[in-house]
Amino acid sequence: MNTYDPAWLPDEAWHALRGRRALVLADGGPIADTLGGELHEGSDPDLVLALRHHADTSDAARAAVRRAPADLGPEGYAVTTHGHTTVVLAESEHGLLYGLFDLLRADPPADGGIRLERPHTALRKLDHWDNLSVHPRMGQVERGYAGGSLFWDDGRARNTPEELRRLHDYGRLLASCGINAITVNNVNVHEDAAHLLTDRLDDVVTIADALRPWGIRVHLSVSYAAPVLLGGLPTADPLAPDVRAWWQRTTEAVYEAIDDFGGYTVKADSEGQPGPHSYGRDHAQGANLLAAALAPHGGVVHWRAFVYDHRQDWRDRSTDRARAAYDEFTPLDEQFDANVILQVKHGPIDFQPREPVSPLLAAMPRTRLAIEVQATQEYTGQQQHVCYLAPMWSEVLGFRPYGEDDARTIADLGASGGFAAVANTGNSPFWCGHPLAQANLYAYGRLAWNPALDPDTVLAEWTHLTHPGAPDLVRTTVRSALEGSWRTYEKYTAPLGVGFMVRPHHHYGPDVDGYEYTPWGTYHHADRDGVGVDRTTVTGTGYSGQYPEPWSDLYDSPGTCPDELLLFFHHVPYTHRLHSGRTVIQHIYDTHAEGCAEAEEARRRWQRIAHLLPGERHRETASRYEEQVRCAREWRDQINAYFHRKSGIPDERGAERRECGT
Repeated sequence: MNTYDPAWLPDEAWHALRGRRALVLADGGPIADTLGGELHEGSDPDLVLALRHHADTSDAARAAVRRAPADLGPEGYAVTTHGHTTVVLAESEHGLLYGLFDLLRADPPADGGIRLERPHTALRKLDHWDNLSVHPRMGQVERGYAGGSLFWDDGRARNTPEELRRLHDYGRLLASCGINAITVNNVNVHEDAAHLLTDRLDDVVTIADALRPWGIRVHLSVSYAAPVLLGGLPTADPLAPDVRAWWQRTTEAVYEAIDDFGGYTVKADSEGQPGPHSYGRDHAQGANLLAAALAPHGGVVHWRAFVYDHRQDWRDRSTDRARAAYDEFTPLDEQFDANVILQVKHGPIDFQPREPVSPLLAAMPRTRLAIEVQATQEYTGQQQHVCYLAPMWSEVLGFRPYGEDDARTIADLGASGGFAAVANTGNSPFWCGHPLAQANLYAYGRLAWNPALDPDTVLAEWTHLTHPGAPDLVRTTVRSALEGSWRTYEKYTAPLGVGFMVRPHHHYGPDVDGYEYTPWGTYHHADRDGVGVDRTTVTGTGYSGQYPEPWSDLYDSPGTCPDELLLFFHHVPYTHRLHSGRTVIQHIYDTHAEGCAEAEEARRRWQRIAHLLPGERHRETASRYEEQVRCAREWRDQINAYFHRKSGIPDERGAERRECGT
């Protein structure tokens, strides 16, 4: 019996599928073995999983070939019904695997019907910021809110039978929602993790072997200084011949041990991590060094675009943190090798509850880009608070940077490089700490597969899979707990896109003036007259000018800037009237009270289903709701009191709120 929650793959969800008589027509190998192991093979099958070139051995599979398009792609599949037989047809075992999971989410088509699926992009990666050992400042998992690492324990790879079984189940969990790659260590590569590239490579082999049956390729975060740290070289200059030779030899050894190794993930010249700037080289020269070593083996390098200047001198527009990635990388467009993927955060700052879409995603048409989101809730409640992030991600992916007359979306622009998410999983019994935070992991995988999916549809899938056979009230309560939870969190935390108001370093709870304080003011620039950051082209940092039209003009004027981003782009008086009709100050008062009240109501709704959802899942969620409500009240009281003191303008509804006890 598992000692951990099965998330959206409980036995009840598998029961009907596993009970069917199945025929697997595949080439063999780890994934084919997985398919056979998950199903009950028998004569007179009513479920056939067939590769196209094996379809002649089954009447039902031949019928599927006639209905399906000529090329389903390397991971695509067709689900069809022939008489009483369901057929999953694919070009590869990967497609068969994803088609099998499709049958968990939805009934097969009626006889003669067909359902076609192809992933939007080939790379759908999950980045684990896991340390091999407990780091004195970062813990076992940096920005991890679900316990320790699934992979590492006291400096070694987890390899007991029980640990490997959980890793196997984790692979199944990821594959079931469409994730096909992971990075197994922190992008901030500490010295012990640097050795995974060489003398600790056997540990990576253990993880790769456990995940390969689920079609998941392993990537490594590497230190740019590895030739110095591990190879004894005096330099890591990307143009030095001995440095290039070292990376080639080292990478060859990696592929000898792991022939399907995915590639390297790199954080360079950012927050103290080494990089090519130390040698007078640029990011393209640095990334291309690793790309050249990986190219003969089919590997890629994910080069993160998270770079910024720590000085934050707001009098100098060049040090606006929002500008940094665009200013650094756009001059390098077309200089990166074909197997370099520039991994760009979806917003220009740092995974805030509300940011504009990063302009860099529309500014490098000749470079492969990957869109990076954060499933772990660093700035959105740290998996103590319910905060369903799919609506935020969906807004980003559907954003049209060239205006409504141009159909291209951010998801389209990132298709060549794929998607990446900072993982929200750990060795918690519930995988993600908070049982409801599982919805974010599932939604990331589904949106990476198909960015056009409606977040509410994805939530309905997850709720159905996680609570099969549960009373309607349970499913309704679970869905209502998650629907709108991102906007609830936004209401009682940072208003109108203003950004950082959290406690420094650990980023949990309110601290209005605590973050990135400089002699020129706090991050949000609140004073007695107004609040917000001037990022306009004429009087501000010029950041709004990094967008193509029409967005550059729209963001540049407070009259056309969307309310939810007003304070990100403009410093305005407290009496400035929003498009909603409310003043900025009254919006702050109202939304913080509303958000807190919504959290309290969500807690009450959860309490009502205790008798219908017994056990640890309900108790764990209930305890976290207690913390969420406590913290929401703290946010409400501190933020509203702060801005009352700062502005001198009273809350129009203050007396009414006092009477109601809010």
